[in-house]
Amino acid sequence: MHSLAAVLKFWRAVGLVLRGWWTIRFTFPKLSPDERALRVQQWAQQMLAAMGVQLVVQGTPPAVGPVLVISNHLSWLDILAIHGARHMRFVSKSGVKAWPVIGALSTGAGSLYIERERRRDALRVVHHMTEALRSGDLVAIFPEGTTSDGRGLLPFHANLLQAAISSGAPVQPAALRFAEAATGETSQAPRYIDDDNLLTSVWNTLKAPPLLAIVRFGEPQSSYARERRSWAQSLHQDVQQLRRDTF
Repeated sequence: MHSLAAVLKFWRAVGLVLRGWWTIRFTFPKLSPDERALRVQQWAQQMLAAMGVQLVVQGTPPAVGPVLVISNHLSWLDILAIHGARHMRFVSKSGVKAWPVIGALSTGAGSLYIERERRRDALRVVHHMTEALRSGDLVAIFPEGTTSDGRGLLPFHANLLQAAISSGAPVQPAALRFAEAATGETSQAPRYIDDDNLLTSVWNTLKAPPLLAIVRFGEPQSSYARERRSWAQSLHQDVQQLRRDTF
């Protein structure tokens, strides 16, 4: 029964992916930026529901930009969960851009891409992030730089915080947790770390009992007179506390 339900969820998700691609390809050129953002948010909510994931938003997402949102990173599902709470422009690894269909969805949603293998590429991305924030955008990053198993937080990379400092935009910490809806216990079904296979992770998520995607937002913090390395350490503690508060 679990496998049959997973297959049905899978085909619903495929249908939404194709519909999203069609919308970006043919409808987005006619829409304003605010209308596009609303479409992305609605699509993310529909995709979560199709996969049996209920979105729970705690705290207050940013209503308008400029704001740089930072969060812990657990899974490929993280971006959908945050988009479902509020559309933002994510900084994603450059390889995503080349993925069939998914790359078009990511680009259409406004993603900025970074080549993590090239250390100097961070300077270019910070420049584009700064421009986006100065234009009033909401931008989101995962300062751990990769996914973790959720049992703790990896160290935060400070480089991308420079975009908030240079633009004068506030930073708002957030925390993610995936849990079983029936018990509230943390679920490892969506995990995607180290040698995990993406397709296996997606299938485990679809086979799982109903899940909660909990996104907890903290309070925005001014970037005035900040030093990025010490701020990264402070934000690490803030996200850690937000994680504890989701339990």
